[in-house]
Amino acid sequence: MLVNFFHGLRDAGIPVTTRELLDLLTGLRARVAFGSIDDFYYFSRTCLVKDEKYFDRFDRAFGLHFRDLEAMDDVIEALIPDDWLRSEFIKQLSEEDKAKIESLGGLEKLIEEFKKRLEEQKERHAGGNKWIGTGGTSPFGQEGYHPEGIRVGPNGRNKRAVKAWDKREFRNLDDSVELGTRNIKVALRRLRKFARTGAAEELDLDDTIHSTARNAGLLDIRMVPERHNAVKVLLFFDVGGSMDPHVRVCEELFSAARTEFKHMEYFYFHNFIYESVWRNNIRRHNERIPLLDVMHKYSHDYKVIFIGDAAMSPYEIVQPGGSVEHWNEESGEVWMRRLRQTYEKVAWINPVPREEWEYTQSTQMTRQLLEDHMYPLTLRGLEDAMAYLSK
Repeated sequence: MLVNFFHGLRDAGIPVTTRELLDLLTGLRARVAFGSIDDFYYFSRTCLVKDEKYFDRFDRAFGLHFRDLEAMDDVIEALIPDDWLRSEFIKQLSEEDKAKIESLGGLEKLIEEFKKRLEEQKERHAGGNKWIGTGGTSPFGQEGYHPEGIRVGPNGRNKRAVKAWDKREFRNLDDSVELGTRNIKVALRRLRKFARTGAAEELDLDDTIHSTARNAGLLDIRMVPERHNAVKVLLFFDVGGSMDPHVRVCEELFSAARTEFKHMEYFYFHNFIYESVWRNNIRRHNERIPLLDVMHKYSHDYKVIFIGDAAMSPYEIVQPGGSVEHWNEESGEVWMRRLRQTYEKVAWINPVPREEWEYTQSTQMTRQLLEDHMYPLTLRGLEDAMAYLSK
């Protein structure tokens, strides 16, 4: 059965290996998970899924393969003597719990009454003292109060139910979701090239051991410069207008990039790149930096990343004077081509979902200028962009 489950995970696009399947089987033999579909779910996910972006795919594959398994509960219950179940249940109750159950006429009376009210009730109910619902003092429901009740739904507040009727829910995660700062950092780490630079302030343990041994056991501490990500990055952020709804995720990207890249410079532009950019949005009309100065100052080994939705009038890209903020002597297309001639790797990160790009002509034009190196601002998109830039 688990071999078919393994193949089902592979078919769902989860990179699970035979080694991980063997680990799962070893754990099952040791009874790490036994007699509970929930325990097996968590244990198998721990063994077989090594990246949280595949959790949603795993949940779907798991549900598809084991959806009939919980129906076996009725069969299992039928195979176990009722007297044994009742005696085992009674063992778990304190004398106080037994007295509370008897106050409603006994356990059988409690369950029969629950089934009766479930059949009679035709709609959702909140509060009150009879129907199954939320709040209130009925012996059946959730988040209410009754000392001898049956809870229906997730854990309640008062913790006084005799029996819980829960529904298992799985969290949906996938690599197509928008990013948070943590996930952005993880994705940006694909663009790495470590080098030791600066002062020697980090202990070189191996060299210290060898040097001490050569020095007849006298301690000889060796230090080396700390390793840093030597990748150099230029970030250009589109600000204002249609980018306003994406401010939060752009801030997260900026924060993550400052943490991950030691050599990083950033600039702002509006809609498309022209002859100048700026560092201070408040003073952008007075303190502009010529793009030629940027291209001359930062060497060709910098990786260039644009962050913007590429949504504008096509004239802003192809026509002199097309900018909505100033008169540009040369078109944005000309400046983008110059930038690409200076820097070998240029990518564009778009916060708009990929499926919406085809509806905007300017987005299609920008993709063509960048030879289709435009990526969505998702975990997968950012990883793909970093993979391209690192080549």
